[in-house]
Amino acid sequence: MNEILEQTLAALADPNRRRVIELLCDQPYTAGELAREIGLSPAALSRHLRVLKSIGMIAEVPLYSDARLRAYALRPQPMADLKTWVTNNEERWTRQMETLARRATSGS
Repeated sequence: MNEILEQTLAALADPNRRRVIELLCDQPYTAGELAREIGLSPAALSRHLRVLKSIGMIAEVPLYSDARLRAYALRPQPMADLKTWVTNNEERWTRQMETLARRATSGS
């Protein structure tokens, strides 16, 4: 497993970070909006955003209504890498289960 995938999995182990990702699937949010939606203090949310930004899962984007404000949006590559890893392993697990089933029915 590569380092980026390990960092992605570690980041997603935290339920607050998963909630940030879930919210950002729908639309970009400002830090204040995310803090309110999740029920975290701005300081606590900031720590989670820092982790997600550091591994490239999210990016800051300017808001068109006010260029001074920043919102957060998902970056697709880390989730695409995670999906590829899960898909590859699911195929291996399926083959393993099929092999076990054949062995069980053949009596070997």
